[in-house]
Amino acid sequence: MSAPELPFFVYGTLRPGEVNHDLLLRGRTLREEPARLAGAVLYQGPGYPYAVEEPGGTITGELVTPLPRAYALLLAELDRLEEYVPGDPRNLYERVEREVAVPPVTTVTTGRDGCGEGRGDEEGEGAALRGAGLVVRAWVYVAAPAVADRLRARGKLIESGDWLTRR
Repeated sequence: MSAPELPFFVYGTLRPGEVNHDLLLRGRTLREEPARLAGAVLYQGPGYPYAVEEPGGTITGELVTPLPRAYALLLAELDRLEEYVPGDPRNLYERVEREVAVPPVTTVTTGRDGCGEGRGDEEGEGAALRGAGLVVRAWVYVAAPAVADRLRARGKLIESGDWLTRR
């Protein structure tokens, strides 16, 4: 049975501006949008982070939706990058399906008068549209159980939950 074609939640070197984003994702995505994963925390790894499932934690990252034609190859390349082999007890990461929150988006349209706020007339021109945000299922690479145990015992927690603020 093949894996469902879910978007990916990325939180480390696959984020925009990081080394693996350009190598693996550039030109192969439909959308990349800010997102948050609840129930996990970040630990510093050797040049990359580990997500460790932990109640009360939150990780900041991006929800990446691949182009349909690129999906199968991208999934295989991401599994290879994370050294993930389904069922292998030596995995450093496990690929798991989790709910990810995409925050609400505020879009301000321009009314006929050209002002950013517009007049908000009956035709809807100039109205500020507020999305409610959404929760979607996504693939997330989390630390495998043995790795997570070691990190909890003696790893360096990234307090902010955001890999980009680690420096």
